[in-house]
Amino acid sequence: METNILKAIHNISRLKSFKLTELYFGQNRMNNVGTALEYFIRDVFCSSIDVVDLENKDKKHSEYLSYLGNQNNPPDFIIKNSDAVEVKKIGGLVGDIALNSSYPKSKLHNNDSRTNKSCKKSDGGDWSQKDIIYVVGSVPESKIKTLWFVYGDCYAADREVYEKTFKSISKKIHEIDHLEFSAKTNEIAGVRKIDPLGITYLRVRGMWGIDTPHKVFGCLTEFSRDSEFSTFALMLDEKYNSFPEEDRKSIESNSHIKVKSVEIKSPNNPAIYLKAKLISFIK
Repeated sequence: METNILKAIHNISRLKSFKLTELYFGQNRMNNVGTALEYFIRDVFCSSIDVVDLENKDKKHSEYLSYLGNQNNPPDFIIKNSDAVEVKKIGGLVGDIALNSSYPKSKLHNNDSRTNKSCKKSDGGDWSQKDIIYVVGSVPESKIKTLWFVYGDCYAADREVYEKTFKSISKKIHEIDHLEFSAKTNEIAGVRKIDPLGITYLRVRGMWGIDTPHKVFGCLTEFSRDSEFSTFALMLDEKYNSFPEEDRKSIESNSHIKVKSVEIKSPNNPAIYLKAKLISFIK
């Protein structure tokens, strides 16, 4: 079974309710809004929003998805032989997103030491990188108000930009000569034997964050706070054109969905503008 972001947007445009309490709460394993939002995103990609029982949902998802992650290891899921998806729940539209120990990704790389083994083996493990979609939902009072789907290469710089900062800070810390460091870590540093007994250690972690898509790209939209629900998807032209013609025609012929050509600043060089597509559904 195949799916993609265009099918997901089309499925969203057909929904009548965006109240997570109505869709999920009270079901086994659905104990917080973040989990419910992730299930919602899986459902719109897998056309399973009407499947009631969670076990049946999981089986349906397995037809479309090759990997399901966890809270500590992005991404949240991978579409079979296709894109990775990371879901984030936020409060305010123009605040920031806590990415914790994972810096923003323009792509998901198989050789990233922070990517877990199960993820690397997905789709047979025969891939070097995947496009990644950041799905960011504003969910006041358990109802989705605004939903953004943004491809990483529209949003984040190349990984070398973040690695350079990470390594520079790590190098400076390791130059403190009276400390004993852990041999290997994915964190900035690990300091061992801090106290006289040698039983205390310190983990020095990077806690990354990024402005919300609405703060970065909201000026491109026709967003209104009076709308019941809004969803926006942003991707480069070449990505949009890579999707099956049938799916593009389905989106473009949907009277409730608008596809707009826009230009965005390159995350690697703001002097360069990139041609992109902004897809909108406002209810």
